[in-house]
Amino acid sequence: MPTGTWERLPEQRRAAVLAAAEAEFAARGFSGGSLNTICRAAGVSKGSLFQYFADKADMYVHLAELASLRIRAAMEAEIARLDWAADFAGALNELLDAWVRYFYDHPQERAITAAANLEPDPTARTPVRAAVNCHYLAVLRPLVEDAVARGQLRADTDVETVLSLLLLVLPHLALAPHVAGLDPVFGLVAGDSAHAVAVARRLTGAMLAPFLAG
Repeated sequence: MPTGTWERLPEQRRAAVLAAAEAEFAARGFSGGSLNTICRAAGVSKGSLFQYFADKADMYVHLAELASLRIRAAMEAEIARLDWAADFAGALNELLDAWVRYFYDHPQERAITAAANLEPDPTARTPVRAAVNCHYLAVLRPLVEDAVARGQLRADTDVETVLSLLLLVLPHLALAPHVAGLDPVFGLVAGDSAHAVAVARRLTGAMLAPFLAG
């Protein structure tokens, strides 16, 4: 994560470095991203960059963390307005609607999410996924556990299984409409957001069906 030197930088300098790094990694991923390009775009030397972060992977993880925080804030705002106590399945459908549309409307977050999920280099992929999954679980686990406690999901619901399914489906719904080859079944890459939302609802229904209380 960022060094103390980074924390002491003027806000304008930090913003320039982050903007350059986000643009480069979003376009080329971790493996293809160039620190030289980032330095030129931000107007800093490579030596200075390594005073801010331990290495390239450290910077990449920090960017993924910042993107995750922005996405989480948007989703928590949606969660707060939904009536989970009245209709868990309906609220989850609406949350996934918002999730799908968010990535249509926020190409930068979409690009960083794609880079994080599709990165082949384990040097970056492993710590990035760990950071991102912490946010997924922090938001989703209370929703599922509360639904079990309220009797909306069966008392014997395997919460870990439900969470694992959601962690598989959410990145797919975020990226498949925008990345060719990720979805060979629903034709998401050729569809608009309304089509993607309809697919999200089908997947949610299939996931929840075994766990819904009678």
